[in-house]
Amino acid sequence: MSDSPSTVVLCGASGYIGGYLRRYYEDHGIRVRTVGRGTSSDATWSDHRSLVDVLDGSDLVVNLAGRSVSCRYNKTNADAIMSSRIQTTARLGRALADVPNAPDLWVNASTGTIYRDSRDRPMDERSGDIGSGFSVEVARAWERELFDADVAIRRVALRMSIVLGAGGGAINPIIDLARVGLGGTMGDGGQMFSWVHVADVARVLDHLYDNTGISGPVNVATPFPVTNEELMRQVRIALGRSHGLPTPALLLQFGARVIRTEAELVLKSRWVDPQVLTGSGFEFRYPKLDSALTNIASETPRGLLPVALG
Repeated sequence: MSDSPSTVVLCGASGYIGGYLRRYYEDHGIRVRTVGRGTSSDATWSDHRSLVDVLDGSDLVVNLAGRSVSCRYNKTNADAIMSSRIQTTARLGRALADVPNAPDLWVNASTGTIYRDSRDRPMDERSGDIGSGFSVEVARAWERELFDADVAIRRVALRMSIVLGAGGGAINPIIDLARVGLGGTMGDGGQMFSWVHVADVARVLDHLYDNTGISGPVNVATPFPVTNEELMRQVRIALGRSHGLPTPALLLQFGARVIRTEAELVLKSRWVDPQVLTGSGFEFRYPKLDSALTNIASETPRGLLPVALG
């Protein structure tokens, strides 16, 4: 960190990425304040005064709060996914408007799923095509709440791809399939898989804090996505599995219902281009999937490869 913050406020620090960031900042001697639903947090979402107090004098605010998308999109879950993102971002905006000493940067999570299913070209921040459907509606509403907030603070929406790292995650069923011999292609295997190592997520936040000219949406994905076929091949290698049975799309859709999730999480082609990051000189520590998986396997008991959905 060339110009690191002295105090960071993490909202939604109980999740996998939030937990990693908390350890990362604390290991670098940076004070971390947290916002969450429980009493263990320094401030709670329902207490406006405590939010203002925690935010006051901080340098960087990172909001990752939101219900997991690894579920069926029935009305109850869909309402929770949407409201947990919109309400927390709105409350954060109102609190920041009342802070006497506002932070330099507000970073809010978003998702690379905001772009359309793409196999023909990568989607960058300037020319990427916004898609349609529930996941896209959530992302658009989430970003709108961020950028409509009436605060004079530099803001960035992190359009995160799927985050890989040791120690936890949200789409471990993919890894579990490979471990029991079902690690072949999913669907036709041609869907793109954009991803990023969790260590690079932390480094991206450092880069954004240092580079004060960056604002607006920022894609967080390595410049080297792979197809699902290549993903599963490399996962099998990392797990020491030479073969894996393929899973047709129809079976995936049926299986998703059984385990109460959505096949979209696997079948949608996510091809995200980090043009803002690479154009501003950011260099990924783990640009290629093989090196990322090797690192994760070396840090994870029994070769499990946890990931988190972005």
